[in-house]
Amino acid sequence: MRSLSVVRQVVGSALYPLQMAALVPRDAFNRVGDYFSSQSALEQDNRKLTGQLSVNAQLLQQSQQLFAENAQLRKLLGASERLQAKSLMSEILYDARDAFTRKIVLDRGSQNGVALGQPVIDDIGVVGQVTRVFPFTSEVTLLTDKDQAISVQVVRNGLRSVAYGRGQSGVLDLKFMATNADIQKGDTLVTSGIDGVFPPGLAVAKVLQVENKSNDAFAHIVCQPAAGVDRNRQLLVLLVDARAPRLEPEESKDKKDKFGRRRADGAKESTSENVAVPPAPIPPKSPEKPSEKPSGARSPAP
Repeated sequence: MRSLSVVRQVVGSALYPLQMAALVPRDAFNRVGDYFSSQSALEQDNRKLTGQLSVNAQLLQQSQQLFAENAQLRKLLGASERLQAKSLMSEILYDARDAFTRKIVLDRGSQNGVALGQPVIDDIGVVGQVTRVFPFTSEVTLLTDKDQAISVQVVRNGLRSVAYGRGQSGVLDLKFMATNADIQKGDTLVTSGIDGVFPPGLAVAKVLQVENKSNDAFAHIVCQPAAGVDRNRQLLVLLVDARAPRLEPEESKDKKDKFGRRRADGAKESTSENVAVPPAPIPPKSPEKPSEKPSGARSPAP
């Protein structure tokens, strides 16, 4: 029996390499199947994780946008509390379709109390002015529009001037300022309030560049708007009575004067034609003298 067990051990030891060699194809097949199944599972997991990552990134962006919007609304609320005038919260719907102007459209109109000429501000300063009103929307012309102007005052010394928009460049110009005017780079400009439209003390711009040339009659002054003219989405409309007289070009005034004179001359001519001319007075008739009888006639007998 002992010799038989020894023989079995010798034979098992000799056949072990053959057994392992016979099991190689099976193990290789199992490993290949496990490899492809694990790769497929990894690809599915990767797709799921990629989709979840996209959703999380979108949610993160939305949360950041909501956070920024919430912060902006809080700032506008603080600005509204600081102002003495009543204000109306509004949101920008879209930019105007005209590429040569700087205008925006708000979601508030005449039904909400918006009127022509009212100022529009953000939490920092002036953004623009309402130039067209509809029942449910309104159009605002930004400060940087080439046809927009605003009366300003230098905080440092009280010097008054008028800031004009430059169009697509996004800056303001202080025109018709003397070369010896006391204005420096870094000066802060606020509304003066003398135009009757914008309340005094609202931030408008900051002086960026001052050029004084001896051969020029006026200085060249460039300013950067203080408010987020092209950044913010929520704005405040100041519900003030902005019925300031609007300046007209000289040409239109001359045309109106000529037209008025023509109308006045026409009215005078029509009046002179309609007035009845009194008839010439008829001279009074002289009394008729009795006719004299001829000398040769006889008087009738008594």
